[in-house]
Amino acid sequence: MIETAKRVLQIEADAILALQSRIDGDFSQAVKMILDCQGKVVVTGMGKSGLICQKIAATMASTGTPTFFLHPAEGLHGDLGMLSKGDVIIAVSYSGETEEVSRILPVIKRMGLPLIAISGKPQSTLGIAGDVHLDISVAEEACPLGLAPTASTTATLAMGDALAVALLNERGFRAEDFALVHPGGALGKKLLLRVEDLMHVGDAIPLVAPETLLREALFEITDKKLGVTGVIDTQGVLVGVFTDGDLRRIMELGLESLQQPIHQVMSTSPKRILRRNLAAKALQFMEAHSITSLFVFADEQGKEPVGIVHLHDLLKSGVV
Repeated sequence: MIETAKRVLQIEADAILALQSRIDGDFSQAVKMILDCQGKVVVTGMGKSGLICQKIAATMASTGTPTFFLHPAEGLHGDLGMLSKGDVIIAVSYSGETEEVSRILPVIKRMGLPLIAISGKPQSTLGIAGDVHLDISVAEEACPLGLAPTASTTATLAMGDALAVALLNERGFRAEDFALVHPGGALGKKLLLRVEDLMHVGDAIPLVAPETLLREALFEITDKKLGVTGVIDTQGVLVGVFTDGDLRRIMELGLESLQQPIHQVMSTSPKRILRRNLAAKALQFMEAHSITSLFVFADEQGKEPVGIVHLHDLLKSGVV
């Protein structure tokens, strides 16, 4: 069993490596056709090729190229109505003679849609019909009977990935762009959620004046439930911060320490973050400085806090 598995992997690896020499002018032309597309990219194929087509379409759609999968058999029964002027078609058939794919080719041609043919036989019906042809032929299938598509579907998938990544690079597609089409995933949250989306604002911000006694500041810390209070002057400028950790250390000196004004024991160098910063950056900053909250400012020059974000807010948001 182990030897069989190793043989399968070697055959499929060789099939992918063989594609490198076929990345030529046709491949570049295919990329250009898609970049010039004024409509959608439509990927079509039957059977196992159709399953690979669905993955190619999904990868392209998630990396900046609007793409959908069209089942060729369903296309013959009305779904060709999904096609419109400006679309580009990618048709996949290893033999190049798949009946359902061949039967939709005349409609594609009649509509004048550019056709990228992906097959293992350049002289097949599909290969000849394509405006460009991408060769995915393999020396052998991993299936010992030579029947089940194995190495050929792997090669097709790899060619699809090569197209998608080439398009991604040509479009200048960024991680932020990827996040926009993946808003529900962890990556989307890391790249889309900003501090201002999670921060506490208005009366929810714990703030006291410098002359506030520690015993009174304790009520503010407890009431706002963030384990910290900021200290602002009469102009609303943040001049210090005092945490429940600071309070525990002060309490070790005795209850009488609670009678001193907070400005005598506050930290005068509060850490800060901007409201437009990513929430993930706030989390990294907290971890680096071993703190659990950050006061938020509108911009680099801002001195008056516009909010506060706590570690719990970041964790609940799913940023990590």
